[in-house]
Amino acid sequence: MVPLFARMNAPRITVPRALAAVLLLAVVAYAGAMIWLVANETRLVFEAQPTLGERRQAAPLEIAGQSWLMRTADTPDTRPWVIFLHGNASTIASRMNILHYEHLRALGLNVMAPEYRGYGGIDGAPSEAGLAEDAGRAYQYLREHEHVDPRRIVIYGWSLGSAVAVTLASRVDEAAVILEGAPASVVGIGQQRYPYFPVRLLIRNPFESIARIGAAGSPLLFLHSPEDAVIPIAEGRRLFEAAPPPKQFVEVSGGHIYASEKDPRFFPAIGTFLRAQRLLP
Repeated sequence: MVPLFARMNAPRITVPRALAAVLLLAVVAYAGAMIWLVANETRLVFEAQPTLGERRQAAPLEIAGQSWLMRTADTPDTRPWVIFLHGNASTIASRMNILHYEHLRALGLNVMAPEYRGYGGIDGAPSEAGLAEDAGRAYQYLREHEHVDPRRIVIYGWSLGSAVAVTLASRVDEAAVILEGAPASVVGIGQQRYPYFPVRLLIRNPFESIARIGAAGSPLLFLHSPEDAVIPIAEGRRLFEAAPPPKQFVEVSGGHIYASEKDPRFFPAIGTFLRAQRLLP
């Protein structure tokens, strides 16, 4: 039997103290979750594939630094060049990227595909500034080593690569810009996925294309699928609305990854757009 004195002096957890303890645990957990988001931002934003893999472009392939160069078979010295900036979870050697190269070459374009730092065995950690620098280096290579006039350079970005493309187009001169599955803002998508966290205050790589698209000084083509489950088509529409004219939005089928393979209208739409800019015969 417990003595009466002991019962009288036993510690009591009152409702306010219990509530305070729960609130403290919630604050600690919330702060821990924010720290986790900050610490893992690079992994969450950049799904960098560490190895290039064995797959290679079937056409004649040249290596220039960390880029692939693939010239069209017909009068390459006079043909336009397209700088192809790939998306996440891939490398320049991924199958769907190679499919793009083959079709773009078939349209009559030379293709340059730069790899990003941290992807495909390239040293370094990816970042928004780093990817922009990698794309800028590819552009400078065409200008300085291939002596390509900006009026013969097309910038093409797919998914995350479209944000890199918008940044590049806002800084250089080019003939046209093509954006496939383009997000208006990576930080905006992050805020949608983590609505209870101040993602905009935490993220170091916001990729705010919507804030830069106005500085693009050439015609723009947007390709986006309503079935896109990675970058909702509303994101592409929002970026399109913010873009200056001339611009064109083409809805394609096949989702985020396979539209270029499954929709027979995909590359003809690109050809029509480039012919309208007098880049293709």
